[in-house]
Amino acid sequence: MATIVLTGGGTAGHVTPHLALLPYLKKDFDKIYYIGSFGGMEKNIIANTGVKYYSVPCVKLIRKFTFKNFTIPFTLCKGVAEAGKILDELKPDVIFSKGGYVALPVVLAAKKRRIPVICHESDYSVGLANKISARYCEKVLTSFPSAAKSLKNGVCIGAPLKNSLFTATKADSLKIFGLSNKKPVILVTGGSLGAKAINDCIRGALDELLQKYQVLHICGKGNLSGIKKSGYFEIEFTDKMENAFASSDICVSRAGANTVFEMASLKKPMLLIPLPKGVSRGDQLLNAEYFENKGLAKVLPQENLTPATLVRAIDELFCNSLRFAEKFKAHPVKNAASDIAVILAGYKNRKRTD
Repeated sequence: MATIVLTGGGTAGHVTPHLALLPYLKKDFDKIYYIGSFGGMEKNIIANTGVKYYSVPCVKLIRKFTFKNFTIPFTLCKGVAEAGKILDELKPDVIFSKGGYVALPVVLAAKKRRIPVICHESDYSVGLANKISARYCEKVLTSFPSAAKSLKNGVCIGAPLKNSLFTATKADSLKIFGLSNKKPVILVTGGSLGAKAINDCIRGALDELLQKYQVLHICGKGNLSGIKKSGYFEIEFTDKMENAFASSDICVSRAGANTVFEMASLKKPMLLIPLPKGVSRGDQLLNAEYFENKGLAKVLPQENLTPATLVRAIDELFCNSLRFAEKFKAHPVKNAASDIAVILAGYKNRKRTD
């Protein structure tokens, strides 16, 4: 009986790639479990998969001075202890971590028990949790070549993508969101947590945009405006991103790696508004720059974001759709889900020396 434990969380980007792997993992692992946080979104995302979920205490580093950061060592120790108890019960052959602060206690507990860990880093640069985890992992698989080059055990393999991304149809997807085929559709998403700057700007430009386009706006939990206008559909979050992408002609988004790779794999012209440095470690700026340099995206820095600049950028993106299509042909995006699953399957039924 082969067993695997999945872990990661904090944002949907640390969770949804697991969904892409599940169909492949089920071919090789009899038992699949997930370890996440108590209140994180990963619990809801995993809930509909049939995978049993376990919770451990987790704490996130806040990137400014706050007394909450002083509690991190204590909460981390508690999380490692709780994760250890779960691993002793489940006895996995291998652990697959998608990173984030949620995964760190599990990785540290696994190291003590000599359970092999394979980690995946989605961003252009390696995040703090994965930098720490890398010391205890057999391999750190990456989506970007640059991230792999920065690690002794880094291997660039690409991004795991759900097969459903490529099977959703536009006609069915438009119906799901109450949109028509009479005007092009702009998909706007600020990531799983939403983005106030993008939300406010889209709504400020809405009357002008709706003259030419329809807008499908994924605004994040608690960010609904209640605006009711023909051609405008807003939703907090959807587990049907494949349909959101299929319904769209162009995309306006933050520059989280998973979302950008999904859009690029579907050859969607994209306007990226990366999270600014200061409120993040700058990873989205690097992700966006990478895709812009390949001609696969247009970047609008948040400091330049206004309703007027947003409308101009969207119009330019739509008018240049054919040019973007040619660039996507020259830079195809590979789905790495099956390759990652093969690597993980190599650890099944592997004996450990305790």
